[in-house]
Amino acid sequence: MQGYLLSQHSWLTIERLPGYSPDLNPVETMWGNIKGQELANRCAEDLAELDAAVRGGMKRVRRSRKLPLSFLKHAGLSF
Repeated sequence: MQGYLLSQHSWLTIERLPGYSPDLNPVETMWGNIKGQELANRCAEDLAELDAAVRGGMKRVRRSRKLPLSFLKHAGLSF
């Protein structure tokens, strides 16, 4: 891979990215929001109940005008 990358240096710019950086991923902020709301202190009887709670949280986020954009903004992205 190194050889190929070096052979493409005339047009290819290599950017090193961290292996794991949740602060750069807007999905992590969304999951944190759902865990703090729909899943907070929940002791589900089964996976169906847990699935319904997560889907309800995602529906709440989709209905919001501000939440999805705030997740992007938190990650340093814009729409």
